[in-house]
Amino acid sequence: MNLNELLEEKKFTKYQLSKISGVPFTTISEITTGKSKIKNCTGDTLYRLAKALKVSIEDLLEDSMAYRQEFETFKSNTCHLVKDMGDLEFIIDTLESDRIRKLYNRQWYPESLYLLAMVDYLSRENDLPICSEYHDIRALKIAEPLFPASILTMCGVLKSDVPKTESLKEAIPEFLRFNIIESEIRDVN
Repeated sequence: MNLNELLEEKKFTKYQLSKISGVPFTTISEITTGKSKIKNCTGDTLYRLAKALKVSIEDLLEDSMAYRQEFETFKSNTCHLVKDMGDLEFIIDTLESDRIRKLYNRQWYPESLYLLAMVDYLSRENDLPICSEYHDIRALKIAEPLFPASILTMCGVLKSDVPKTESLKEAIPEFLRFNIIESEIRDVN
């Protein structure tokens, strides 16, 4: 559903949405007229719009997410959302929107597993219980290790697999369980 449809459904004007969300009126206007794309908004803007409209971020992005982005872009966007929203809000939003299952049902397995690993990792970091909703997905694993592009590039430049070996040692266990090699989720610009 696009922003215009959500505004109509919620019976909000652009001005009301701006006041409730704290997102500048010009930003909302540019999105609704097509001058700007909602998929290019910051995680904070998406979060504020979704919260004001009482929908998930995925609902806001649904029309623009009909295509599959590069996995590295997905990872980066996810890390930015964690940074912008904070650990707890990210966990709540991800679980309430059932984004993990939706990605899984689209057969976007790396994205689904990455998101589940992120929720599990943040839950552990914040001493929260693990959500039991996704035990079936937790039983899965990507066949080949999924290394970050930077590690693969370094291996190519050095003509050595040493960077892969080192990154495996530093990998976060919740990601490694799915054969996704991730060592840093907080150092995003």
